[in-house]
Amino acid sequence: MSTLSKEHIKQLVRENNFQSVSDVNAYLKDIFKDIIQELLEAELEAELGYAKDDVANKNTDNSRNGYTPKKIKSEFGEIDIQVPRDRKGEFQPKIIPKYQRNVSGIEEKVIALYARGMSTRDISQQIEELYGFSLSPEMVSKITDRIAPEIKEWQQRPLEPIYSFIFMDAIHYKVKDEGRITNRAAYIVLGVTIDGYKDILGIWIGDNESSKFWLGVLNDLKNRGVEDVLIFCVDGLTGLKEAINAAYPKSEVQRCIIHQLRNSFKYVSYKDLKAFSNDFKEVYHAINEEVALEKLYELKEKWGKEYPYAIRSWENNWEVISPFFKFPEEIRKIIYTANIIEGLHRQFCKVTKTKTIFPTDSSLEKMLYLASMNVVKKWTQRYKNWDRVLSQLMIQYPGRLEEYI
Repeated sequence: MSTLSKEHIKQLVRENNFQSVSDVNAYLKDIFKDIIQELLEAELEAELGYAKDDVANKNTDNSRNGYTPKKIKSEFGEIDIQVPRDRKGEFQPKIIPKYQRNVSGIEEKVIALYARGMSTRDISQQIEELYGFSLSPEMVSKITDRIAPEIKEWQQRPLEPIYSFIFMDAIHYKVKDEGRITNRAAYIVLGVTIDGYKDILGIWIGDNESSKFWLGVLNDLKNRGVEDVLIFCVDGLTGLKEAINAAYPKSEVQRCIIHQLRNSFKYVSYKDLKAFSNDFKEVYHAINEEVALEKLYELKEKWGKEYPYAIRSWENNWEVISPFFKFPEEIRKIIYTANIIEGLHRQFCKVTKTKTIFPTDSSLEKMLYLASMNVVKKWTQRYKNWDRVLSQLMIQYPGRLEEYI
């Protein structure tokens, strides 16, 4: 399609005496209407085989039969068009199919706005301001409901047979349930493939976080084809390690060091927090587990009497903290913190910050799914120095990766 020359555009401006952007929009709306009308006429002419004013060349027993008025929604607002009819009722327009009344791509725009965290009411108002026609909050909700099959397909899609790392965490929301406000947990599972790429494996909406629900999630992963996971990175939820061991007995469970530190620091007075945290660096920066234990005992000598619970937390959880120390820097950076999943949570918070309460579980699921799709689009790079990471994993877990590489 050729574009208008500058001279042609100048001529249009002179002839139409545009005074504002609204004038330009009104002109484009009229042009758009005329183009749609001409395309419909051309379609019927092709169908019948003769022009409207060329009956002499008519070679069909079908003919034109007036018009049907139709109101369509476009990017220029609502437009009234006249859809030509044929006498036999065989004409099926392609430019605007029989039952289509929206030619603006409005559904995609609604879903994009919903994915950014706008409420159905806000979207309704914005559509009216932008396009000049009304779209009720209920209609907005119905439009976003059309992605439900897409979510179901995504949630049930087959997964990789093995993942090098899987991060598990939950984020909490309030949802209406039969008139009551209840606390709901969105269970998030994020995997790292053996090629070093991140992916969100699923989002499950359930009751407040529990190891029993997590076991159901893990079994779901198994049913979707996940045969093995080298390392699970998790927080300190009671019973979570046992749930992982039940589903994936060969997997290593690594407590997120950052979660562990936060759990310790909540017992420490603010005046001592800086000194205490600096001393703790000696523990989690240790070159191996033996040195880490020595530094922990030194820390206990110094701070144990004043803050016994802070130290005891590390001693009680050492089994799920200690795997960290057998790995080199490249792997430690990956499992040191659940930053990867906390970064995802931050994206969720951006789109849900205006929603203090969700009307249903499905509305929460829709918003988190759309936000997830926006995040995953940006995950195009694999982890830095992945070749070295993979080499270390093959040494640490012999015989478990070779058949998948």
